[in-house]
Amino acid sequence: MTPLPAALVPGQPWTALAPMQDVTTLPFMRLLGKYGVPDLLFTEYFRVHGHSTLESHIVDAICHHQTGRPVFAQLIGESLPDLQRTVAAIESSQLPVAGIDLNMGCPAPKVYKKNVGGGLLREPSKVDEVLSCLRAAINGRFTVKMRIGFDSDQHFETILDLIQKHNVDLLSLHARTVKEAYRSEVHYEYIQRAVERVPCPVLANGNITSVSKGQWVLDHTGSAGVMIGRSCIRNPWIFRQHREHFAGQPIFQPTLQDVREYIEDLIVATSLPNLEGTHHINHMKKFLNFVGLGVDTDGQFLHDMRRARTKSELDAICDKHLIHNGRGEQLFPDEPIKGLVARPNCETSRGCTL
Repeated sequence: MTPLPAALVPGQPWTALAPMQDVTTLPFMRLLGKYGVPDLLFTEYFRVHGHSTLESHIVDAICHHQTGRPVFAQLIGESLPDLQRTVAAIESSQLPVAGIDLNMGCPAPKVYKKNVGGGLLREPSKVDEVLSCLRAAINGRFTVKMRIGFDSDQHFETILDLIQKHNVDLLSLHARTVKEAYRSEVHYEYIQRAVERVPCPVLANGNITSVSKGQWVLDHTGSAGVMIGRSCIRNPWIFRQHREHFAGQPIFQPTLQDVREYIEDLIVATSLPNLEGTHHINHMKKFLNFVGLGVDTDGQFLHDMRRARTKSELDAICDKHLIHNGRGEQLFPDEPIKGLVARPNCETSRGCTL
């Protein structure tokens, strides 16, 4: 099997876009192509069950993201015949994927209660069956994204041994349990344990909020790279910044004016024919809940933004907090402002994950 694609600059650690439902869509991938594309892209997951088909919006993201970077198609499911059928559909359609990824980490209750996503981690025997099935079905690269366990680390070492047994080509590890969701500290020592135990490259995932945090995680885990999700919603320059840091170059520092322009790009990117008016503004708030973590220490932007109902109201709020009274020249902070939270929970009706 051929090796995984090289990083944008040979010898540098990989950067990867974490798969996030309703976020890592075609428009968002294209936005990252503008602000700073990662080395590897992962799609939203294809749901795999008895009546599933390849969802057209994910196929579009695979075929038309135009970033020039490799993209991995993610699957979520546990039915062996349907997983085989879905892999065959991807391969027979000749979709330009770099590999196929299995989701074993989604912490949404309505997902894990179906024994898929993070729910699989409760049953190593089932994991063994699923990995065996997919390894036999996939002709190219087979990758896995997982957490350290369901409600404890009870099966962690066993599942790592299964990753090795079935010759998984790349492991992305979010170092929390499923039940911890996004609330706890990240247990980075488990990533180091995975690096030491499995022969494939390991990507570190979980609360990689800045370049300095990313470098700390690389130093402390020995991982082959970093996978970033929620933080690239707040800061779409984060992959560019990592690349500049790895190359020893000056790191781009966005201003609040840059953030205002990014929000306008987000508004355009999230515009859909069936998502208009207040519905569109409410959808935007999912993204702005994260952007707002870097705007002001008292959280007033978050407070005001969450009450906007129209685009004109949202525009006025953004202008007030981001560019009026000379604020546009202020630097956007590298890290989220302490004490602010991205509520309400950004878990969506379509599943996880942010």
